[in-house]
Order: sequence, then C-alpha cells, then structure tokens
Amino acid sequence: MQGINKVGIFTSGGDAPGMNACIRSAVRTALHDGLSVMGIYHGYQGMIDRNFSEMNSRSVSNIIQLGGTILKTARCRDFQSPEGRKQAYEHIRAAGIDALIAIGGDGTFTGAEVFSREHDIPVVCVPGTIDNDLYGTDFTLGYDTATNTVIEAIDKIRDTAASHDRLFFVEVMGRDSGCIALNAGIAGGAEAILLPEKETAIEALCDQLSLAASSNKSSTIVIVAEGEKNGGAYHVAREVKARFDFYDTKVTILGHLQRGGSPSSFDRVLASRLGFAAVRQLLAGETRIMVGIQGNKITSTPLTEALSNKAVKLEKDMLEMVKVLAI
Repeated sequence: MQGINKVGIFTSGGDAPGMNACIRSAVRTALHDGLSVMGIYHGYQGMIDRNFSEMNSRSVSNIIQLGGTILKTARCRDFQSPEGRKQAYEHIRAAGIDALIAIGGDGTFTGAEVFSREHDIPVVCVPGTIDNDLYGTDFTLGYDTATNTVIEAIDKIRDTAASHDRLFFVEVMGRDSGCIALNAGIAGGAEAILLPEKETAIEALCDQLSLAASSNKSSTIVIVAEGEKNGGAYHVAREVKARFDFYDTKVTILGHLQRGGSPSSFDRVLASRLGFAAVRQLLAGETRIMVGIQGNKITSTPLTEALSNKAVKLEKDMLEMVKVLAI
C-alpha cells in the first residue's frame, strides 16, 4: 500500500505463547520489505502514554522460544472513549506510524476495528489467545501450547490419582470456550469433561462416575472448564462428594500456568506464518482484517465478521468420544 512507511506492532489482552514469535516474524518481514517498525509497549495504553521504541532485526533476536510478550500488555480504559482514541491516534502519527499490526483476542480486535474506522489507519489483526475462540481461524496463537501444558499436568495428576485411588477435578481455562478442556481431556484420558458450551447436570456426571467406579478404575479424572455452568471445580467436587462418600476427591486449579511457557513447534510456525502474512496484507492494501489459518491455508477475515460470529469448534464426535473412551 502506498503511504505506509512505518508500521506499529503491539500486543493486547491476555498473553499467549507464540506472541513473541509473531512479533519477530512481523518485524523482520516489515524490515525486509523496506518498512520501519515501531514497537508499542503495553498495548493501547502505550499509544496514550507514547511508549514507543524503534525496532530492528536485532530487537527480536532470541525471542522465538519465549512465552509471554516482550512488548507487554495492559488494560486501557482511556482507549474506550473517543477522546482517548483521538489522543492515541495523535501520538502514533507524531511518531510516524501509519499502519498497525495488533496481536490479541476479541477485545483487541474490537478496539482495532473502531480505531481504524474513526481515524482511517490501516490495521491487520493476528489472533493471539489460548482459548481458541475466534471465528475465521482454526487455531489461535498459544492454544496448542496451552493444551500441551494441561495434558502434561493431567499426566502427572494421573500418577497420584492412580496411586491413591482418588477422584481428581482439574479446572482449566475456558470461560466461554471449551476447546482446551475437550482436547486436553481426550488426550489425557479424562473420564468426564464439563464445558461452557454444553450444560452437564450433576446427576449426569454422577452416572458417568458410577460407571467408572463399577469398572474398578484405579483413578478418575474430571476436567472442568472454568466457565462451565455448575459453578466451577470446587462446587462440582462438593456436589459429587455428597453423593459418593467412598470417593477421595481432590481439586486442582491449573490457572495461569496455562498461559506461560515456551511455545510449541506448532505455535512457533503458526506465529511466524501469521506475522509474515499480516505485513504482506498491509502492503497489499488490506485493512480491518484478521489473518488466520483454515485447513493449513492462511486466510483473511474482515474484523466485523470475526467479531460478529461465534466460533464453534467442538466436534460432536469428540463429545461422544469422551463417554465411549471412558469405559
């Protein structure tokens, strides 16, 4: 696109493994294509605070293997007002930035879409969230790594559960999306999985656990997504304990350890592909789009479409498989 000389790159929302790999790819692609690059620290807050730093190829050396984000991330209430966005625009234009690459989730995309429309600045978004809950892409940055982190934790918990004949409830992230819970639960051999998208009554769960108990299993693990409808792992564990007094029940909340750690090979490659694509889409004249991956092909989706549609990624056969494989 004519008129783009300097691109600003920022991360916003929750951190996700692979963000640094994406920053690295976008910076080096932009430099290769003759653009200058400005790193914007602490997301939208950094625009308002003028927290910018010129980036070169060495600025992103040795970061592809790092979790988190070297550009930091923060919430920014000021950016939610037209006055705050106007101030942010004045600051980035004063710094010479004439296009943006935003890495984050739906909140990041919402801010980018409004900002771009109000001030006519080109923006391309990259999906970076462990929840894998964005429409228009099969996978988001960090999801694969987070799922592998959960699987590793389940494997270790299983050792203790089997040694003591215990029932473990393992709560994983997923307020609105059960992708991590479902995929990690299947990979970890969970006897039951509770998801935000599918309400499972305590009675139905108890039926599944009764079946497990009748088959003399030495360990039982229930995966609970944090957004499931029964009130979370501790509440579910209390309800089950009241019905099965012979179970020695334990609860493990995995929490934010799921968001950290070195990105997997899949996330590093995906991040590199999406960072590369984001720059090339800007140079092709695209704006207000999200780059994603569908069927191993890099695609683009208008931000309005990505934000207005719900990503449905729970396959019916996988939901049925949980019960079948738990016998």
